[in-house]
Amino acid sequence: MASAANPGQGGSAPPPVVQRGIVKMVLSGCAIIVRGQPRGGPPPERQINLSNIRAGSLARRANASQPDSRDTPDEPWGFPAREFLRKKLIGKEVCFTVEYKTPQGREYGMVYLGKDTNGENIAESLVAEGLASRREGIRANNPEQSRLAELEEQARSAKKGMWSEGTGSHTVRDLKYTLENPRHFVDSLHQKPVNAIIEHVRDGSVVRALLLPDFYLVTVMLSGIKCPTFKREADSEVPEPFAAEAKFFTESRLLQRDVQIVLESCHNQNILGTILHPNGNITELLLKEGFARCVDWSIAVYTRGADKLRAAERFAKERKLRIWRDYVAPTANLDQKDKQFVAKVSGAGKGHVGTAKTLPLSRQDKNRKLRPLYDIPYMFEAREFLRKKLIGKKVNVSVDYIRPASSATDTVPAFSERTCATVSIGGINIAEALVSKGLATVLRYRQDDDQRSAHYDELLAAEARAIKNGKGLHSKKEVPIHRVADISGDTQKAKQFLPFLQRAGRSEAVVEYVFSGSRLKLFLPKETCLITFLLAGIECPRGARNVPGLTQEGEPFSEEATLFTKELVLQREVEVEVESMDKAGNFIGWLHIEGVNLSVALVEQALSRVHFTAERSPYCKALLAAQDAAKQRKEKVWSHYEETPVEEVVQVLEEKERTANYKPVFVTEITDDLHFYVQDVETGAQLEKLMENMRAEVGAHPPVEGSFVPRRGDFCIAKFVDGEWYRARVEKVESGGKVHIFYIDYGNKETLPPSRLAPLPPAFSPRVLPPQATEYTFAFIQVPQDVMSVLCPHHSVTSALLCACHLTVRCHHCSAPCPRGSVPHPCHSVPHSCHCAASPHSVPHPCPSVPHPCHSVPSPSQPHLLHTVPCPPWAVPHPHHLVPCPCHSMPHPCPSVTPHPSVPHPQDAVPCPHHCVARPCPSVPPRTGARAMAAHR
Repeated sequence: MASAANPGQGGSAPPPVVQRGIVKMVLSGCAIIVRGQPRGGPPPERQINLSNIRAGSLARRANASQPDSRDTPDEPWGFPAREFLRKKLIGKEVCFTVEYKTPQGREYGMVYLGKDTNGENIAESLVAEGLASRREGIRANNPEQSRLAELEEQARSAKKGMWSEGTGSHTVRDLKYTLENPRHFVDSLHQKPVNAIIEHVRDGSVVRALLLPDFYLVTVMLSGIKCPTFKREADSEVPEPFAAEAKFFTESRLLQRDVQIVLESCHNQNILGTILHPNGNITELLLKEGFARCVDWSIAVYTRGADKLRAAERFAKERKLRIWRDYVAPTANLDQKDKQFVAKVSGAGKGHVGTAKTLPLSRQDKNRKLRPLYDIPYMFEAREFLRKKLIGKKVNVSVDYIRPASSATDTVPAFSERTCATVSIGGINIAEALVSKGLATVLRYRQDDDQRSAHYDELLAAEARAIKNGKGLHSKKEVPIHRVADISGDTQKAKQFLPFLQRAGRSEAVVEYVFSGSRLKLFLPKETCLITFLLAGIECPRGARNVPGLTQEGEPFSEEATLFTKELVLQREVEVEVESMDKAGNFIGWLHIEGVNLSVALVEQALSRVHFTAERSPYCKALLAAQDAAKQRKEKVWSHYEETPVEEVVQVLEEKERTANYKPVFVTEITDDLHFYVQDVETGAQLEKLMENMRAEVGAHPPVEGSFVPRRGDFCIAKFVDGEWYRARVEKVESGGKVHIFYIDYGNKETLPPSRLAPLPPAFSPRVLPPQATEYTFAFIQVPQDVMSVLCPHHSVTSALLCACHLTVRCHHCSAPCPRGSVPHPCHSVPHSCHCAASPHSVPHPCPSVPHPCHSVPSPSQPHLLHTVPCPPWAVPHPHHLVPCPCHSMPHPCPSVTPHPSVPHPQDAVPCPHHCVARPCPSVPPRTGARAMAAHR
C-alpha cells in the first residue's frame, strides 16, 4: 500500500496533535488500525497510514460480484513488512500524529511505539529493515525525511530486505482460498494442533484463519458454542444483542495473533475447531463471560471436554451475565433438599422410574402414542433393564428441570407436571446406560430450550457409540417381536389357560400393575401372557371407582392396602398358584414373594380380612392366626372391632338333585389314590396326527444327545421304553442325572436320564394342541389309606388292573381276591390266612422265600381246607417242587403244568388248588409302552 503525498507544509501550520491508541490490526506494511479504550461497549477505531513511505501490497481475492476481477498476489516483501509490524504492534499502545487527511477521509501520519513521540518511529524501523522505501519524489526538506533517506541508504548498502539480491519472489505467498474436500483435509490432520494467524473475526465464534506453513485461508467455527451474530437486512447488518461485544471480545484477544488451531470436524462444509492461545481457550472464555451458549450439534466433537463448556456456561447463567441476564433456572423454585436426594425405586415404566415421585429419565425419547409396552420396538427390553437394575434399590436423584403441565392436542395427549431428573446408582447414570445399549435415543432441543439433562453431552456421546456399534435401536438386525397374549377379562381364553395354570403349580410371574390391594396384573414369562390376578382367601377394602356419571368413593384403608401391595410386589418377580377363576375371566390364587404370602401379609398388616373361601386352602391357619393378631391390636380395618359371643348355628343343607353330564373318554392312567387320566375321544384323531408328524420331524432331524438342559416346568419330548417319543413336562430335576417327567397326553410319570430327553419342537407345543391327559377323581368317595406299598411281582410295572392272583389280602396295586392255593403270597409279609382258613395258625412269613405256613410246622392232624388228604409233615417238600405231589397219587412237573382251575385232577374229584398260580397272571400282558397300555385298558 503506497502512502499519499504531503500536499503542503507551510510554516504557519499548527503542530500535529499527539494521540494515543492500541493497535488492533495491521492492514499492510504501511497501514494500521488503531482503537481506543472500551467504555461500555466496543471502542472507536481509526485507520492510520504511515506518511512518506511505501511498502508492498498484500494479495487480494477476486470480487465475486465482479466477473472480470481476478485474484491479486502479494507484492515482493509485502507480507514480511506486514509480519514485521504485526509482531511489533498488535495489542500494543502507540501514539500517533495525523499530518494530513485526504478528501476521501484517509489519514496519514507518524506512529510511535509507546506513550509519546520519544518511542520507536515505526516508519523509520521499516525503512531500516529494507521492508519499505521512501516515496519517490519526496525531498528531504525536514529532519524526518532526511532521516528516512539516510536509513534507506544504509539498508540499500547492507542489502536488507527489498534491497537484497534477487526479485524477492520467495516472499510471495501461495494463498489457497478454497478446499476441494474439507472433510478429507480435516481428517488428514488427525486433530493435531496447526500453527495459524487469525486474519479476520466475523463474529465472536467465527474467524478467518491463515494456516501455516501452507497458507490455507479457511473459515473456522468454534466447536460447541455459538455467539450472537449480525443479521443482514437489506444493505446493512443488524447485530443481535451482545453481538458487537462478543466480536470485540474475540478480536481483542485473537485478531492477528499467533495461535494453534485443532481442526476437529467438518459440518456442511464448515470447519469446526478449537483455537488455543497461550493465555487460554477462547471458547471457554466466551462462555464464562456470557458471550456465547453451548450448541448440541457441535459440542460432541469438542476434544477438550464438553463438561468444561457446560460448567463455563453454568457459571455465566448463575451470575446472569450478558446474554443470560434474564435467565431463570428450571429448578430455581426448589429447595436444595428437593434438587438432590436419595430415594428407593418402586417401579419402572416407559422411559421413567418410580421413586417417591414419578421421575422421567432426562432425557431420552419415548413414543408419545399410548401403545402397549410389548408392541414398541425395544421398549420391553428397556423396561426390563430398568426393572432388574433398579427395583427396590436406593438411587441418587438430581432434579434437572420441572416440565409444566401441557394440554392435549390432536396428536399428543395431555401431560401433568413432571419432575425430570438424572438417576444414578453406583456412579452410573441410568439414562446414559440405556442410551449406550441402544435402548433409548436422545431428544434434540431448540437452541433456546434450557430444559435438559445436566449430563446431556454424555448422553449424546453414548448415543454416538451405540450408533457406531449398531446396538439396539440402531442395529440393522430384525426388531425382536414379543407376542404376548393379553387374556385379562377374556373369559374364553381364561378358561383355556386355567387347567394348564392349575396343573403347573407355582408359576413364575412379574407384577405389571397393581389395581388395588388384592387385584394385580401379572405377566407370565413362560406362558407369554398377561392375566388379571385376584388374591385368594382375603377380602380387601375396595378402592374408588369411576362409574359412568358417578364416582364411587373408596372404602377406608383401600389406598393404604394398594400402597402396601405396590411397595412389596410391583415390578418384582413373584410366584403364583392359580386355584380358580371368576366369571369375568380373572384368575384367583396365591401370590408369594421371597417366601412371603401376600394374602397373609395384608391380613397381618390389618389391611384385609379373611374370606370364608380360605377355609379349604392350605393357608387357612396362617390367615386366621394373622387375623386374630390384627384383631387384638385393633389396627386399621379392625380399629372398631369388638368381640361378640359366638352362637351355635346349625347349617341346613338343601338337597339338590345331582345332574351328570357324560361324555366319551379314553382312560389312559390310574394313580395310586384312584385319580385317573382320560383322553377326549373327539380329539383323539388330532393327537394321533400330531404324534405322527412329531415323530416324522424327530426322525428327519434327530436331537443331539445332551443338547437339552431340563428345568422344572419346561416342555420337552421323552423317549419311552418302546423307543417312541412322547410329549412331556419336567416335574423335578435331581442331582445325579435323574429327571422326573410327566407325559402330558397320557398322564403317567417316569424318571429318565437327560439323554432320553430333547427340546419340544415349537410346531408341537401345547399352544398348538393342549395336553390331552385330563385328571379326574371319583365323586363322593374317599379312598382308604393302604399300608402296603410293594408291587405285585406278577406285573412288570405299576398296575391298577384287577389282579386275579389274590383272594382276600390285596396288594397296593391289586383289587381282585386271591385264589385259594398253597403258593405263598408274594406281595406282603402280614398274617396270611387265605390258604388255610380253617387252620388256627396264620403266622406272618417273609415273601416269598419262606414255605407256606401250613407246611412250616408238623401238622398231620389238620385237614386241608379244600381236600380231605391230611396236611403233609413239615419235612415233605412244597408241592410246587419237581417231586411227586404229596396230595395226590400221581406226580406232576409243577409249576410247568398249569391245568385250568375248573378241570379236576385225574386222581381227585375236586380241583387242585396248587396249579392255578404256577405262572404269572396270564390276563395281564407286560407293559411295553404308553400306547400299548392305553390300548390294553
